[in-house]
Amino acid sequence: MFMLTIQKANLKKIGALALCGAVIAAAAMAGKVVERNTETTAVAASVESTQDIQTYFLGFGLEVDPTDITADKVKVPKKWNDSFSAFNNIVAQSGSDLTECKGKTVEKWLAAIPSLSTGEQTMYGVLLLRNQKVLGAYILEKPSGNVSGLTDVVQAKALEQEKAKESAAAATPEEEDVPVSLDVDLAVGADGYPVE
Repeated sequence: MFMLTIQKANLKKIGALALCGAVIAAAAMAGKVVERNTETTAVAASVESTQDIQTYFLGFGLEVDPTDITADKVKVPKKWNDSFSAFNNIVAQSGSDLTECKGKTVEKWLAAIPSLSTGEQTMYGVLLLRNQKVLGAYILEKPSGNVSGLTDVVQAKALEQEKAKESAAAATPEEEDVPVSLDVDLAVGADGYPVE
């Protein structure tokens, strides 16, 4: 049997060391959380031009048409019904929400996204700003008026691209083992086998 004897003074030192280790580990974990949140908000820090709008949506893998960007002002209602709360949940997929802007006027920027648009539906990235700070974003289909969250659209786009790659791979015929024939003159014996 193994026994370890520790004096009271050494026990206090070991306890202090363990406490320091726990504090360092907690600080490292907190640093990871702060780093993750900084990455999300780094894209959304400030928008001052149409170039910034392009950069914002490009951060989600969506390329917008710089010649088709328009602005408007809208008012966020003070009291929300269920449908506006659901809309806010969609906006929250962009990393922020509209709760701080109840009853305030915000800028609404629409930017066409040609890669998502079809002949019948034009898809727009909508960016909501207040004092050049991003409040939220979503995808709007026109003329239907359907709205989708950014992460939903990005995930659907990635899934579609993956399926396209798989179907392209399936359509490509694999190489088959084809017997190789050699054109060599061999003398054949009476039994049908080659002879030297």
